Amino acid sequence: MQTIVGVRFKQTGKIYSFGQGRLMIAEGDHVVVETSRGMECGRVVSAPRDVPDETVPPNLRMVHRVADASDLARIEENHAREREARTVCEEKIRALGLKMKLVEVELTFDLSKMLFYFTADGRVDFRQLVRELAGVFRTRIELRQIGVRDEAKMMGGMGCCGRPLCCSSFLGDFVPVSIRMAKEQNLSLNPAKISGICGRLMCCLKYESEGYGCGGCMKAKKKEEYVPVQNDRVVAEDGEGRVIALNEQRRMATLLMDDGKTVVASWDDIARAEHDEHAERTCACPHRQAAQIGARAPRERRERGAAQRGRSEHGDRPPQSGHDGERRTRPHGKRAPRRNERMRVSDEASGD
Repeated sequence: MQTIVGVRFKQTGKIYSFGQGRLMIAEGDHVVVETSRGMECGRVVSAPRDVPDETVPPNLRMVHRVADASDLARIEENHAREREARTVCEEKIRALGLKMKLVEVELTFDLSKMLFYFTADGRVDFRQLVRELAGVFRTRIELRQIGVRDEAKMMGGMGCCGRPLCCSSFLGDFVPVSIRMAKEQNLSLNPAKISGICGRLMCCLKYESEGYGCGGCMKAKKKEEYVPVQNDRVVAEDGEGRVIALNEQRRMATLLMDDGKTVVASWDDIARAEHDEHAERTCACPHRQAAQIGARAPRERRERGAAQRGRSEHGDRPPQSGHDGERRTRPHGKRAPRRNERMRVSDEASGD
């Protein structure tokens, strides 16, 4: 059994586990730990907890000491040096004519390394910039190119909802976001409405995606009641119709009735029709159907290959070539391309 704590070095960075050892550490304390980049000072964001030895992270490092007033003063000095380094680096970039944008400067706690984060459209040759920065600051210089999502996370800002960006306020890691999530939530597919300030799909599309989906996806959770599936034949108060849209949050279904009318009804007010041709369908999600088609494709290819091998074993394979004076033929009855008439005339003229 070991006692570990969670330490975060940035406001929205990852949480790293360290061993508490014999130190008295509480949540909110600043501690000095040894990392792969050297000595760093971070903040304890998760209280000490005991974990079994088999679940302890591999290569667990121990907390070096609890930060004191001098350590906190050094952090403020490092921030001042970072602002100075940013100004110097921007001047060097303009002087060298490099097509890059400086985003953030980070100085390690022990002053052993200075990191410059930048964005660029393509690859940038910054070797001369590194040499000049190393000559000015007399420390190890490292430049890292980041993407637009990391840029928004570092710089921060306000989202279209009027709140600070999720990535710069509480999200530790980026999660994959796809356009399918917007489709399942019946949102507008206008890129201007579902994209963040970084130009990518908004991270909040992921928050409620698990609560959406067709009825087939939700049957496993709610087997005791009927959950409609898109394209189901159902019976409502106005007659029979087909489900054309679903609103999972409000538990409402849009029905296209047999007489051509469109009706919105609650899930509790509809029932499956007795003669439903889609009764055996388990899921009507477009991405699930595409996955099922992709799963069938390898089997179909194997069946076609077996059929072709069977024909070749019975002598049905057409001859490819011959060396005994027989005319060469091509598969599927294709004839070898002939030379055009112009080439033939030129050959006859050269023969004369």
